[in-house]
Amino acid sequence: MADAHAKHHDYHIIDPSPWPFLGSLGALVMSIGGIAWMKALNGSEFTIFGVDLAATNFWLFLIGLFLVLFTMYCWWADTIREGHEGHHTRVVSLHLRYGMIMFIASELMFFVAWFWAFFDASLFPGEAVQATRAEFTGGVWPPAGVEVLDPFHLPLYNTIILLLSGTTVTWAHHALLEDDRKGLVWGLALTVVLGVLFSFVQAYEYMHAPFAFSDSIYGATFYMATGFHGFHVFVGTIFLLVCLLRAMAGDFTPKQHFGFEAAAWYWHFVDVVWLFLFTFVYVWASAGATIAHG
Repeated sequence: MADAHAKHHDYHIIDPSPWPFLGSLGALVMSIGGIAWMKALNGSEFTIFGVDLAATNFWLFLIGLFLVLFTMYCWWADTIREGHEGHHTRVVSLHLRYGMIMFIASELMFFVAWFWAFFDASLFPGEAVQATRAEFTGGVWPPAGVEVLDPFHLPLYNTIILLLSGTTVTWAHHALLEDDRKGLVWGLALTVVLGVLFSFVQAYEYMHAPFAFSDSIYGATFYMATGFHGFHVFVGTIFLLVCLLRAMAGDFTPKQHFGFEAAAWYWHFVDVVWLFLFTFVYVWASAGATIAHG
């Protein structure tokens, strides 16, 4: 009886498993390989305990990446399996939600860093203390000689696409609450299509942008902020695609669907970040600037 009780107490989630250790090991190996790879590309050496890792940097990175991806797949598969087995009690479900909220909060602070860099450079382009910055920007923002993208062309298209995707994922959520499986699948499918379309439009925009990452601090802050947002769209699209496949397989019920709920939260977070990017990085920063055409 004691063993049976231990298997079903309120805070049970996953039996002791190798995934936390394996994931940490994979992240460590991937970071070491990535640093060594960048050092090698720069023509520098990278040694640990007297061993030069430059020759093995790419394979170290791939091995670490494989371990991280393998851990993600197996750990989430265990979580899904235990949900089906009834181990997601109210306490466990609450903690899963807390975990997702904290993850989104950490992602938010990640974007705060890029917005901080952008506003510091744009609001004080000619600050006397930043003599080098003033030299490179010409004391104006966008920097002298930089042509910017028309915010009411492709960026506006992508804004409409993301806002529309926010409505389709909300439709899918409400369909699930009403136990409308067809509406759930269609809503998720449309959201995934819109996410893929956003990525294609942004890739096309990057290919035709009149400035590069290394041209100026404008290009650096622009690509870091919008590029990492684009990566989040890519991750969110995969997240929703997995939910779509699970929904088609009969997963999720009106009372138990945290996996889909977490994906929807993440997608709405991506939407809100894009609205800030569109408003400030595209529209506000282009006021009075030379707009590139063609």
